[in-house]
Amino acid sequence: MTDQHEEDRDAGVDVSTGTTIEAGGADAPIPELVIISGMSGAGRSTAAKCLEDLGWFVVDNLPPALIPTMVELGARSQGNVARIAVVVDVRGRRFFDNLRESLADLDAKEVTRRIVFLESSDDALVRRFESVRRPHPLQGDGRIVDGIAAERDLLRELRGDADLVIDTSSLNVHELRAKMDAQFAGDEEPELRATVMSFGYKYGLPVDADLVVDCRFLPNPHWVPELRPYTGLNEEVSGYVFGQPGAKEFLDQYSELLQLIAAGYRREGKRYVTIAVGCTGGKHRSVAMSEKLAARLASEGIETVVVHRDMGRE
Repeated sequence: MTDQHEEDRDAGVDVSTGTTIEAGGADAPIPELVIISGMSGAGRSTAAKCLEDLGWFVVDNLPPALIPTMVELGARSQGNVARIAVVVDVRGRRFFDNLRESLADLDAKEVTRRIVFLESSDDALVRRFESVRRPHPLQGDGRIVDGIAAERDLLRELRGDADLVIDTSSLNVHELRAKMDAQFAGDEEPELRATVMSFGYKYGLPVDADLVVDCRFLPNPHWVPELRPYTGLNEEVSGYVFGQPGAKEFLDQYSELLQLIAAGYRREGKRYVTIAVGCTGGKHRSVAMSEKLAARLASEGIETVVVHRDMGRE
């Protein structure tokens, strides 16, 4: 039994799963791997979300024995999955025991991997669990502190092997994201993506809007017979809207305001923003303004998508 086990390992077989770790071809890149672990309540989900926003493929609560398989699948993606982050924690219970073996398999395959360990003081962890009124996953019939102590004992060896330990005892969510950005974003400024959505007030406000702009202060092309059949995508309708007093000035000044807001969002680690631009029916004024506003944002280097929610409903 021992000889066969050693032969399988030499052949590149993941003994725990029975799968062979292959790169999908000599030139296929093996994905970079980050393993996120640490104390429950210390911010693992926030750290994982930060990497996801930076373009990593994130898998939460993956049994450690399946990590080599995940890397293999990434290698077969022909570069489409170049960076994988896996959240591993005590929720895996007995599966957690396979982590040491999986790490050894990854090292044998020369997979670039880092371990990020989220740490926090007992007092901070107790406060966080009490604030959400949830039990610690290891406390059983005992107290929260009993679960914390059991988890520390279970994770002690992994913490010693970690490449990066972040103590979140005194950090808020934004500060933790900033630390993750500093480690994994490189020299690039965090990217902000914007969705500009036109809508009609008579159909209700978009529930996912971060910012709402009201264009009903401008004259409505609906009351111009020759423009009524068209939408704000029509050049004549757009020309009519931006030929009205205050339209261009509003676009200029609101675009400048959005630059300030975007800079603040980046500092706070916010990656996505939805700007809702409304008029009465969502057909003329809001559509024309959304198109122009999206063009301004794109010219500032913000990846922008335009959605016309209510256009065509009339």
